[in-house]
Amino acid sequence: MIENNPDVMNQLAAKLGLSPELQFYDVYSLDDPSQLTHIPRPALALLVIIPLTPAWDQSRKAEDANKEEPYPGSGRPDEPVIWFKQTIGHACGSIGLLHSVINGPAVDFITPGSDLETIRNLAIPLDMNKRAKMLYNNEAFEVAHKSVEQTGESDANLMDERNGGHFVSFVKSGGKLWELEGSRKGPLERGDLAENEDVLSPRALDMGIG
Repeated sequence: MIENNPDVMNQLAAKLGLSPELQFYDVYSLDDPSQLTHIPRPALALLVIIPLTPAWDQSRKAEDANKEEPYPGSGRPDEPVIWFKQTIGHACGSIGLLHSVINGPAVDFITPGSDLETIRNLAIPLDMNKRAKMLYNNEAFEVAHKSVEQTGESDANLMDERNGGHFVSFVKSGGKLWELEGSRKGPLERGDLAENEDVLSPRALDMGIG
C-alpha cells in the first residue's frame, strides 16, 4: 500500500502520465478554510483515508444493500464516471489516485500516449469485471505502483488498511459530486455542485465527508 502524502502521489501520477501542471497537496483541515489557502483552486479531486468505524461501516452497508451487482454502469456510453472494482490487494491508494485523475477536468491533463491514457481508453468500453481484470493484468500500473510502494511511511498506511482504513476519492464530474472507492458496489452520486463549486467547497465537503 502506498502512503497518502503529496510527494508519493505526485510521483505515482507522473509515472503513469499525468501532466506536472496538476499536483497533489496536503489537506491540513477540512473544518478551517484558512488551512486550505495553499491549495490552488479549483480543486479537481479530494483523496482521503477514511477509517472504517462501526458507524461508517453500517452506513456503507445500508447504501449498498439495494445496489445491483455487478455494477451495470461500466462500459455504457452514458457512464458518468469511470469506476474500478478493486481486486488488487493493498492497492486502494493507487486505485484512489486513478479514480482522481481519469475523471472530471483532470482528464485534460493526461499526457497523450501515456500509460494513464492507455488505461483509461482500455477501461471505457469494459464491464465491471473485465475492467477490474484489465487493471489487475496491466503491467505499467503494477510497475508504477511498486515503484512508490516503499516510499514514505508505507508501513503505517498498511496498518491503517488492515485496521479498516480506505482511500476514498471525491471528484466533480457533470456538475455532480461523485464518491469513488473500489470496495463499494459502484460509484456514488452525492449531489449537485454549482459551476463555481469544487470538491473543497463547503457544499461538497458536507455532501462527501459529512
